[in-house]
Amino acid sequence: MTSDPPGTSAFSVNFDYRCPFARNANEHVVTALRAGAPWQVHFAPFSLTQVHLEEGEPAAWEQPAKRPELVAVAAGVAVRERFPDAFLAVHLELFRARHDEHGDLRDDGVVRAALARGGVDPDAVYAELEDGWPFATLASEHEEAVAEHAVFGVPTFVTGTEAAFVRIMTRPAGDADLARRTIERVLGLLGDAPELNEVKHTTVPR
Repeated sequence: MTSDPPGTSAFSVNFDYRCPFARNANEHVVTALRAGAPWQVHFAPFSLTQVHLEEGEPAAWEQPAKRPELVAVAAGVAVRERFPDAFLAVHLELFRARHDEHGDLRDDGVVRAALARGGVDPDAVYAELEDGWPFATLASEHEEAVAEHAVFGVPTFVTGTEAAFVRIMTRPAGDADLARRTIERVLGLLGDAPELNEVKHTTVPR
């Protein structure tokens, strides 16, 4: 086994495109990566639909009626695995479709437009969705995160054995230095201060 180069951090951050805080965190990560941050990042799918099911209800991936709510995240998985060079662009476009354009991600037209803006062929991605494996991957990664790290929402960062749900209130607005500092602050808390379980400001600057 080879060790990571000096200064390299390996971590995962999860996502469901419906969450504005997941958008903020993932946008910081992507902005820093594009500027050369030496991180090995796994972008992990997670389903808020699954989290909000009633007790005793079948899993979301077992309910055909829930499938439209899973399509956007499954599309992200398909691009991550089959078209990795386009993933960062598509990832941001799917967040943009929901939070900047206020689109309904249950609408295939909204998802397809985001895929096209991100530089992939929507038909190719939807062919992968028809095969079913992106939904199975979403299910397995979601369930693994819950079982191994008690993950309950997005965005959750995982590094080594430590996991933390983190709400970042701001977007990087293209500032790569800010993005990198923000994420390295999060990683530092996970690695260096696991005893610091919860810090929440009583007011939010407007």
